[in-house]
Amino acid sequence: MRVVKTIAWILVIVLVGIQFIPTERNQSDTVPETDFMVVNKVPASVMKTVSTSCYDCHSNNTSYPWYNKVQPMAWYLQYHINDGKDELNFNEWGNYSNRRKKSKLRSIISQIEGNEMPLGSYTLVHKDAILSNDSKTELIDYMNLLKDEL
Repeated sequence: MRVVKTIAWILVIVLVGIQFIPTERNQSDTVPETDFMVVNKVPASVMKTVSTSCYDCHSNNTSYPWYNKVQPMAWYLQYHINDGKDELNFNEWGNYSNRRKKSKLRSIISQIEGNEMPLGSYTLVHKDAILSNDSKTELIDYMNLLKDEL
Protein backbone atom coordinates (compact mmCIF):
# COMPACT_ATOMS: atom_id res chain seq x y z
CA MET A 1 0.00 0.00 0.00
CA ARG A 2 2.85 2.36 0.79
CA VAL A 3 4.36 1.85 -2.68
CA VAL A 4 1.05 2.81 -4.32
CA LYS A 5 0.86 5.99 -2.25
CA THR A 6 4.44 6.91 -3.17
CA ILE A 7 3.77 6.34 -6.87
CA ALA A 8 0.55 8.39 -6.66
CA TRP A 9 2.39 11.30 -5.00
CA ILE A 10 5.14 11.17 -7.60
CA LEU A 11 2.54 11.26 -10.38
CA VAL A 12 0.76 14.23 -8.78
CA ILE A 13 4.05 16.12 -8.39
CA VAL A 14 5.01 15.39 -12.02
CA LEU A 15 1.57 16.45 -13.32
CA VAL A 16 1.69 19.68 -11.33
CA GLY A 17 5.30 20.30 -12.35
CA ILE A 18 4.69 19.97 -16.08
CA GLN A 19 2.02 22.66 -15.90
CA PHE A 20 4.84 25.20 -15.64
CA ILE A 21 6.37 24.17 -18.98
CA PRO A 22 4.80 26.49 -21.56
CA THR A 23 4.10 25.74 -25.20
CA GLU A 24 4.60 28.02 -28.17
CA ARG A 25 1.49 30.02 -29.14
CA ASN A 26 0.41 29.96 -32.78
CA GLN A 27 -1.36 33.30 -32.93
CA SER A 28 -1.02 36.29 -35.23
CA ASP A 29 -3.05 39.49 -35.52
CA THR A 30 -2.28 40.05 -39.19
CA VAL A 31 -3.34 38.34 -42.38
CA PRO A 32 -0.35 38.23 -44.72
CA GLU A 33 -0.60 39.08 -48.42
CA THR A 34 0.41 35.50 -49.14
CA ASP A 35 -2.69 34.06 -47.42
CA PHE A 36 -4.79 31.61 -49.43
CA MET A 37 -7.91 33.75 -49.02
CA VAL A 38 -6.10 36.90 -50.17
CA VAL A 39 -4.29 35.33 -53.14
CA ASN A 40 -7.38 33.55 -54.51
CA LYS A 41 -10.89 34.81 -55.13
CA VAL A 42 -12.48 32.50 -52.60
CA PRO A 43 -16.29 32.36 -52.48
CA ALA A 44 -17.73 33.28 -49.08
CA SER A 45 -19.07 29.79 -48.36
CA VAL A 46 -15.72 28.15 -49.18
CA MET A 47 -13.93 30.80 -47.12
CA LYS A 48 -16.12 30.01 -44.10
CA THR A 49 -15.61 26.26 -44.47
CA VAL A 50 -11.83 26.48 -44.90
CA SER A 51 -11.53 28.95 -42.01
CA THR A 52 -13.61 26.75 -39.71
CA SER A 53 -12.29 23.34 -40.70
CA CYS A 54 -8.67 23.98 -41.70
CA TYR A 55 -7.11 27.18 -40.41
CA ASP A 56 -6.62 26.19 -36.75
CA CYS A 57 -3.93 23.68 -37.76
CA HIS A 58 -2.94 24.98 -41.20
CA SER A 59 -2.31 28.69 -40.59
CA ASN A 60 -0.39 31.02 -38.30
CA ASN A 61 -3.44 31.77 -36.19
CA THR A 62 -5.00 29.09 -34.03
CA SER A 63 -8.16 29.65 -32.03
CA TYR A 64 -7.25 27.73 -28.90
CA PRO A 65 -9.75 25.79 -26.75
CA TRP A 66 -9.97 26.23 -22.98
CA TYR A 67 -7.72 23.23 -22.27
CA ASN A 68 -4.78 24.53 -24.32
CA LYS A 69 -2.82 25.45 -21.19
CA VAL A 70 -3.21 22.08 -19.47
CA GLN A 71 -0.27 19.76 -19.95
CA PRO A 72 0.14 17.26 -21.53
CA MET A 73 -2.85 18.30 -23.69
CA ALA A 74 -1.09 21.52 -24.76
CA TRP A 75 1.88 19.51 -26.05
CA TYR A 76 -0.49 17.29 -28.03
CA LEU A 77 -2.20 20.34 -29.57
CA GLN A 78 1.11 22.00 -30.38
CA TYR A 79 2.40 18.84 -32.04
CA HIS A 80 -0.67 18.70 -34.32
CA ILE A 81 -0.47 22.39 -35.15
CA ASN A 82 3.23 22.19 -36.02
CA ASP A 83 2.67 19.03 -38.04
CA GLY A 84 -0.26 20.64 -39.90
CA LYS A 85 1.68 23.81 -40.69
CA ASP A 86 4.69 21.77 -41.88
CA GLU A 87 2.42 19.98 -44.33
CA LEU A 88 0.39 23.02 -45.47
CA ASN A 89 0.30 26.60 -44.22
CA PHE A 90 -2.52 28.57 -45.84
CA ASN A 91 -0.85 31.82 -44.70
CA GLU A 92 2.17 30.98 -46.87
CA TRP A 93 0.16 29.97 -49.96
CA GLY A 94 1.39 32.87 -52.11
CA ASN A 95 5.01 31.82 -51.50
CA TYR A 96 4.45 28.32 -52.92
CA SER A 97 5.46 27.59 -56.52
CA ASN A 98 2.67 26.64 -58.94
CA ARG A 99 3.98 23.07 -58.93
CA ARG A 100 3.76 22.92 -55.13
CA LYS A 101 0.31 24.54 -55.16
CA LYS A 102 -0.96 21.87 -57.59
CA SER A 103 0.51 19.17 -55.37
CA LYS A 104 -1.11 20.65 -52.27
CA LEU A 105 -4.47 21.03 -54.05
CA ARG A 106 -4.34 17.37 -55.17
CA SER A 107 -3.54 16.38 -51.59
CA ILE A 108 -6.37 18.52 -50.18
CA ILE A 109 -8.85 16.96 -52.63
CA SER A 110 -7.63 13.44 -51.87
CA GLN A 111 -7.82 13.92 -48.12
CA ILE A 112 -11.29 15.45 -48.22
CA GLU A 113 -12.53 12.62 -50.47
CA GLY A 114 -10.94 10.06 -48.14
CA ASN A 115 -12.45 11.68 -45.02
CA GLU A 116 -8.92 12.13 -43.66
CA MET A 117 -9.30 15.86 -43.05
CA PRO A 118 -10.22 17.45 -40.81
CA LEU A 119 -8.85 14.98 -38.31
CA GLY A 120 -11.34 12.99 -36.27
CA SER A 121 -9.60 14.07 -33.06
CA TYR A 122 -10.23 17.71 -34.09
CA THR A 123 -13.88 17.27 -35.09
CA LEU A 124 -14.53 15.36 -31.87
CA VAL A 125 -14.26 18.68 -30.02
CA HIS A 126 -14.99 21.09 -32.90
CA LYS A 127 -18.32 19.83 -34.24
CA ASP A 128 -18.66 22.88 -36.52
CA ALA A 129 -15.57 21.70 -38.44
CA ILE A 130 -17.26 18.50 -39.64
CA LEU A 131 -17.70 18.68 -43.40
CA SER A 132 -21.15 17.91 -44.76
CA ASN A 133 -21.44 16.19 -48.12
CA ASP A 134 -22.39 19.53 -49.69
CA SER A 135 -19.37 21.25 -48.11
CA LYS A 136 -17.07 18.48 -49.32
CA THR A 137 -18.43 18.74 -52.85
CA GLU A 138 -18.11 22.52 -52.84
CA LEU A 139 -14.53 22.40 -51.50
CA ILE A 140 -13.46 19.70 -53.93
CA ASP A 141 -15.00 21.57 -56.87
CA TYR A 142 -13.28 24.81 -55.84
CA MET A 143 -9.89 23.13 -55.28
CA ASN A 144 -10.19 21.41 -58.69
CA LEU A 145 -10.98 24.78 -60.28
CA LEU A 146 -7.88 26.35 -58.67
CA LYS A 147 -5.73 23.40 -59.73
CA ASP A 148 -6.94 23.69 -63.33
CA GLU A 149 -6.18 27.42 -63.39
CA LEU A 150 -2.52 26.89 -62.46
